[in-house]
Amino acid sequence: MDDANDGELTEIECEALHEVELAVENLHRAHGHLVAFHHSTGRAMDHLATAEKRLRAAGHERAANRLRDEHLPRGVLPACDDETPAGRWSYDVLETFQATFLEDVVAFGEEVHDRVADGRRHVAERQQERQWKARARNTE
Repeated sequence: MDDANDGELTEIECEALHEVELAVENLHRAHGHLVAFHHSTGRAMDHLATAEKRLRAAGHERAANRLRDEHLPRGVLPACDDETPAGRWSYDVLETFQATFLEDVVAFGEEVHDRVADGRRHVAERQQERQWKARARNTE
């Protein structure tokens, strides 16, 4: 179907599709925040690793050992099971989000658009664009 057939969708279908699109777009934004979180956490850990070396070089073995033994191997979240006693690292959180919730909701969004709108995306925006263009032509 071409864009001209968007009118075949009911108003509630357009609204529902729009909400699904907004949800998927917001999950992509959340994914970006998780990537930034992962990178920032990695940079912080690099700084802690450098601090460990410098504390050790300055003769502060106890503090250096605490960094080495308690903080550097530790995850950013507590463990969800007994297999990862040190906790979950930021890459694990990111990968889990990507492979589960994000992937599942994106697939759902594609499926619902295929079933309801023959795969067309942004049907509400296309409808608004047509209305605004028609309104602009009518005021000339």
